[in-house]
Amino acid sequence: MITYKINWAIKVVICLFLSLTPNINIGQEHPNLILTKTGVEKIRAELGNVPLFDSSLQKLKEEVDAEIALGIDTPIPKDYSGGYTHARHKRNMIVMQQAGVLYQILEDDKYAQYVKDMLMQYEGMYKTLPLHPKTRSYARGKLFWQCLNDSNWLVYVSQAYDCIFNYLSKAERKKLEKNLFRPFADHISVDSPQFYQRVHNHSTWGNAAVGMIGLVMNDQELIDRALYGIKGVNLDKTAKDDDGGFLNKDGKAGFLANIEEPFSPDGYYNEGPYYQRYAMYPFLIFAEGLHNVKPELKIFEYKEGVLLKSITALLNLSDSDGDFFALNDGQKGMSYYNDALVTAVDISYYFGNQDPGLLSIAAEQNKVLLDDSGLAVALGIKNGKAKPFNKQSINLSDGPDGKQGGVGILRSEDLELVFKYASQGSSHGHYDKLSFSMFEKGDELLQDYGLARFVNIGQKGGGNYLKENKTWAKQTIAHNTLIQNEGSHFSGKYDIGSQYHSELFFFDISNKKIQAISATETNAYPGTDMHRTMAMIKSPNFEKPFVLDILKVKSKTENQYDLPFYFLGQMIEANFDFEPASTMNVLGNDNGYQHLWVEGKGTSNSENAKLLWLNEGKFYSLTSSVNDTDELMFTRIGANDPNFNLRRDAALMIRRKDSKNTTFVSVIESHGSYSPVTESALNSKSNVLAVKVIYDQDEYTAVIIEDINNDQEVFILCNLDNNTTKEHKLKIGDKTYQWVGPYYYSGLTKK
Repeated sequence: MITYKINWAIKVVICLFLSLTPNINIGQEHPNLILTKTGVEKIRAELGNVPLFDSSLQKLKEEVDAEIALGIDTPIPKDYSGGYTHARHKRNMIVMQQAGVLYQILEDDKYAQYVKDMLMQYEGMYKTLPLHPKTRSYARGKLFWQCLNDSNWLVYVSQAYDCIFNYLSKAERKKLEKNLFRPFADHISVDSPQFYQRVHNHSTWGNAAVGMIGLVMNDQELIDRALYGIKGVNLDKTAKDDDGGFLNKDGKAGFLANIEEPFSPDGYYNEGPYYQRYAMYPFLIFAEGLHNVKPELKIFEYKEGVLLKSITALLNLSDSDGDFFALNDGQKGMSYYNDALVTAVDISYYFGNQDPGLLSIAAEQNKVLLDDSGLAVALGIKNGKAKPFNKQSINLSDGPDGKQGGVGILRSEDLELVFKYASQGSSHGHYDKLSFSMFEKGDELLQDYGLARFVNIGQKGGGNYLKENKTWAKQTIAHNTLIQNEGSHFSGKYDIGSQYHSELFFFDISNKKIQAISATETNAYPGTDMHRTMAMIKSPNFEKPFVLDILKVKSKTENQYDLPFYFLGQMIEANFDFEPASTMNVLGNDNGYQHLWVEGKGTSNSENAKLLWLNEGKFYSLTSSVNDTDELMFTRIGANDPNFNLRRDAALMIRRKDSKNTTFVSVIESHGSYSPVTESALNSKSNVLAVKVIYDQDEYTAVIIEDINNDQEVFILCNLDNNTTKEHKLKIGDKTYQWVGPYYYSGLTKK
């Protein structure tokens, strides 16, 4: 009993001492950040028994062994992205993290020694390292041209340090922490508050970097700085970053604020899927570290578990090939095969509800993390628990409270329609309210341009954003949405656009024969209201589902309206006369119009204009209701682009002049196929005979779609009332229509 009381008293004293001296590592075992001592023991016990884990380990070992054989190089920084010194330091951070993991799992000292030797080289360099010589960034780093990349480095190297912590002597750890890690963490935070003290994917990396090294060093000051931001720092609320976004307009900062603000309750990240993918690694890897070291924070439960929800949302923001939709600044081709999504899928499975659908994606990725989460995923796949990840039609709200618009995705058979009615999306947002893009089997047929940047290709602006990102990609004309008087939404000004968002009118996927989404925008052009409704309809007379697009515009003044459709593929035919341009003329002078060539102009002699094109072996048709004064223009991107920074993609644009209130209606079909092997074209013609607006008043808009069999389908939209239980009655000609809810769809009827 006396011994028990003494031991208990000692523990109390130690705990009190630790609480008063948070910078001391007494009692803290390593590894404890991502790998844990218990987890490593489990991994070692399973080696040779779990195929996907074993193959991931073997690939990593071969990769790291090859790097060790090359020797260590820590060059003096001088390059932008894509340059040698940038790429080398980026590679070093990854290899150090990997080598640390191999040391823990394989118990081979050569990996720890390699990490130690490289860290000592960085310690020797960093003590006297000035700011990076490239001055473009609003927050310059030291190893890299921007603090963002310095933060990337510290996130990875923190994990390496944790893995070899006990391999190092106390004196070596003190040297690294004093001369490298603490100054490094200070530079990206207290020395660079304009980078660190904000809500943005940049600061998420910074918060995670400072927090993770703080966890390894058991430095509570750094941990608190990571979670809550820098105490006592008040930034200029009007200051902006390189992309035109406010640095800290609302005064919020820290890792927790970066969870609270950008994520909606559905897990949508306001910058879009490309940057959500980029930010998910620091979000999740730091969260895993907090879970292991500070379990009392219950970080995976924060904001009702939004971090784990966000992974499901992000996966749903990809096409059937796994490529993310290029909303806002997004590079086409970025997919869930990226390493950040390997991390996301594994952590989501392990710390979430063990969704078997995630296992099927992990199997496609064909690699797992070499930690507890990766082992759990690999075991799940080995034990046959994987099931297909079922992407369905979904509406993802935007904004911290889910009340700032959103993104809707309609899916039917192999077709996917992406409809954006979200908030501005931080500094990476585009001026594209009520825009859409469309896919079939992973092939984009009506495109969102994405970003204007060649990431990490040094010859193209150092691999950074090109000026055309602002002059073209962000502008409204670069998207499939309405442009008024050749001006962008919100005049292309972030200060204005960031104040507003579109409003959901309704989202209905209750009937698989017709799925519909509708939203309104009243601020993009003062005095003009836009209301767009898109429906994906399965009809027995059509080979595949088709899309009905209704865009109603009401304005206080007469305007010129442009509605482009950026189609990908080869034009086959048009049903209207047009005059090809004998000389190339630019469409306009500003707001993106200066980048468009006019390749042809025409008008329609009928009530419909039809374009047919071929893309990836499939035929597509766009049938639009037009009048005889509408200009129909074929445009192509590439004017005023001397360095060929833009893709030479085409569009059909409907221009309607001197209009106050008007409605654009179109039908988009996928049909038939073409084989270059058999040289056979099947079902190459449109199935739509006519699209007619038969009623268009303030309360209702009614459309008839007539097919080549002379069968009809009627769609009626309630323009003002989205009540799902409201009864409606409307007489058009000699027919009376009755229904309940915000729209009516007749199904197939005889003419």
